[in-house]
Amino acid sequence: MMENNVKDPKVATKASNNKEDRFQGHDYYNIDELLNDDHLLARDAVRSWVKQEVSPIIEDYSNRAVCPTHLFKGLADIGAFGPSLPAEYGCGGMDEIAYGIIMQELERGDSGIRSMASVQGSLVMYPIYKFGSEEQRRKYLPKLASGEFIGCFGLTEPDHGSDPGGMITNIKDDGDSYILNGAKMWITNSPVADIAVVWAKDEEGKIRGVIVEKGMEGFSAPEIHGKWSLRASITGELVFEDVRVPKANVLPNVKGLKGPLSCLSKARYGIAWGAIGAAMDCYDSALRYSQERIQFGKPIGQFQLTQKKLAEMITEITKAQLLAWRLGTLANDGKATPAQISMAKRNNVHMALEIAREARQIHGGMGITNEYPVMRHMMNLETVLTYEGTHDIHLLITGMDVTGLNAFK
Repeated sequence: MMENNVKDPKVATKASNNKEDRFQGHDYYNIDELLNDDHLLARDAVRSWVKQEVSPIIEDYSNRAVCPTHLFKGLADIGAFGPSLPAEYGCGGMDEIAYGIIMQELERGDSGIRSMASVQGSLVMYPIYKFGSEEQRRKYLPKLASGEFIGCFGLTEPDHGSDPGGMITNIKDDGDSYILNGAKMWITNSPVADIAVVWAKDEEGKIRGVIVEKGMEGFSAPEIHGKWSLRASITGELVFEDVRVPKANVLPNVKGLKGPLSCLSKARYGIAWGAIGAAMDCYDSALRYSQERIQFGKPIGQFQLTQKKLAEMITEITKAQLLAWRLGTLANDGKATPAQISMAKRNNVHMALEIAREARQIHGGMGITNEYPVMRHMMNLETVLTYEGTHDIHLLITGMDVTGLNAFK
């Protein structure tokens, strides 16, 4: 949720050559008036950091398919790791709207940068806080919040994506330890992670969460190469070959799929906000380009079809902002349901992808170059559309919620 757009058609079109970030916020319905001072301060701080640290380098890192791992420390410094978890563990102690706004600003820079933060906070720190022992909280959360430790989340398997209950990764009792075997796939941060929160079936078939530490014998995390999307995010596998995990590393306060699914709800909530940031960046670039690009003797923004695109883009962004804000107020009251989160994730990511495609058209041929952020966002959003619950799976979650009939069985 941003301040009103500032239009300056006199700004030189070549500013992007030195990767200057000229983004201006867009708040067509004055949603800022619904935010408090903490929300606005968090937004401005993260936006400033993105402009200084992310925007000047992200096209280069994405082009080379290299993760800017040095940004982990900066993400910690701006409070992007677990911002809504309690301050007593070194976290931000903020509300869920502040968390969402931080994710929005990070994804405005790049979906991969937001993924680095949301995995750390929602999928690693959150389950340790929610389901871990007090000893586990004290041991891991401050180091994760400060960026001393990087974490990853192991749920998806090579043969079990949308059906996590079919997982075959397992733990077997061996005295004071469990023996962990199996593999996980498409794991953000895994090649550089110090710990992994891994979900595995015990001997009774119950899904349990275990904290696996880097260096445990039999544990490896090879990187996945060849991605055309989220190229600035590091992704890998998790491979467990008779890994001995102390029982003290098992999350004691949850059994079953509700554990990992509640973590995914937390992450999906952040994505619902984050996608708005990517959409706004595409819209902002397209709006400015339409005011500066001259064809047939006038700016292309003066043509009706271009105005149609831009009008529809800001309309969809505004609808997504309102959806996210209302979801945030429900989350603050502990009332946001998984189905409501699914609706927002599905709608807002699809909205952002469509806006990226329209923005690419407005930019014409320049839209496919890395002089502008649009094509990078578009490629990233193709992944965001299907990770942490595919577009179709979220549709069926809403369908089940409104009909009471389960399409998954």
